Amino acid sequence: MLVRILTAVVLLAAFLAALLLLDQAWFSGFVGVVVALAANEWARLTGWQGRTTYAYAAACVLAWFALLQLPDLAGGLLLGALLFWTCAVPYWLARGWRASPPALAALTGLAVLVPAGVSMVVLPRGELLILLGLVWIADSAAYFSGRAFGLHKLAPAISPGKTWEGVAGAGVCCLVYAIICAMVVPSLRAQIQGAVWVPYLFGAGFLCAVSVIGDLFESAVKRHAGAKDSGALLPGHGGVLDRIDAIAAALPVGALLLRQLQAP
Repeated sequence: MLVRILTAVVLLAAFLAALLLLDQAWFSGFVGVVVALAANEWARLTGWQGRTTYAYAAACVLAWFALLQLPDLAGGLLLGALLFWTCAVPYWLARGWRASPPALAALTGLAVLVPAGVSMVVLPRGELLILLGLVWIADSAAYFSGRAFGLHKLAPAISPGKTWEGVAGAGVCCLVYAIICAMVVPSLRAQIQGAVWVPYLFGAGFLCAVSVIGDLFESAVKRHAGAKDSGALLPGHGGVLDRIDAIAAALPVGALLLRQLQAP
């Protein structure tokens, strides 16, 4: 547990330093490294080995970089991510994930990683931090609520430790977090007025649910691969995918919701 906590502190400090101190070019490079590492782990989980995993990671980074050069496609990319996480992934969770045919596994990895990587670069830093904060709070609240009150398993065949009580605790904490953000963040305070509160809070709850779906999907992929963790890079945590599973789901969906909130 101590190793896990120390690793989490180091990771958070490193990410916040990158977010707050690096200019756009260097921060983009940082995100590209994360995409490459996560793509390599995805390839290994889906059964690929050797040089194929590195080639796949390079392909994911190239796709991510190419889409960064095409900002006009951002809206379609985010909408595609919304459909992926709310339609395709729940279907796979219900019916069972299979890493075949190889083309499907490759496209799925792209859908998981590339929209999240693009969102991380194109979002204003303040909005990025707000969305990440919601995911971190959802994850922590689900863990502690589940430990304290968990009785009813959420998806025992996929992730036996997750409970509906944990999800409920995550939802409540995310709503409280969203309310606080709307009261203290000037850009949100100016927009969240009157009836806008209803879709705003619905969106916060929806993002919490999407983050849980992302977490469950990575658990399903690992279970199918017979792996406890996606990798061994991060002591006490496993791999990069283990740390960004919920973020990969919630970030592009959150970016799309923020766009709608800011639309005239």
